[in-house]
Amino acid sequence: MSPATITSQLKEKFPEAILDITEFADEKILHIKSQHILLVLTALKSAGYNFLADLTAIDNLTLGGFERFAVSYHLLCHETAERLTVKAYVSEEKPTLPSVESLWKTADWQEREVFDLYGIIFEEHPNLTRIMNPDDYEGYPLRKDYPRLGRKERDDFPVVNRGIRKKKPLE
Repeated sequence: MSPATITSQLKEKFPEAILDITEFADEKILHIKSQHILLVLTALKSAGYNFLADLTAIDNLTLGGFERFAVSYHLLCHETAERLTVKAYVSEEKPTLPSVESLWKTADWQEREVFDLYGIIFEEHPNLTRIMNPDDYEGYPLRKDYPRLGRKERDDFPVVNRGIRKKKPLE
């Protein structure tokens, strides 16, 4: 089933879930409300989108949009090689989504990465712990309001030369 067909069927079946359907680079993008993500992705898996190729997040702080954050699910149907992107919009006040690890095991570490770097909580995830930063690390470094140079967490990091490496002069 083509992405155009499946997205129009989903719009008919779940009209309260769909915010918009757009296209970029010949790929359909389904924009949905966060509370419907599990329902919509379950329907897409049943329709043949059997592989979660990627799961990441976008901070819309300066971009505008439906909500502050969007979690982007990049799906693939192995049978037809069709791709579809689903974006679930998450509020800044309550940055939570249900985990899709029960649908695709590949979501396990991808959800942990988004949690660690953006602070989005995936409810019912089997092991939602930090994956890149220390457990006691405060903040979410990929949020746009995180200081560009960090919060000086690594000032005591043992680096020999903090400046630009200078080449030795030719002798």
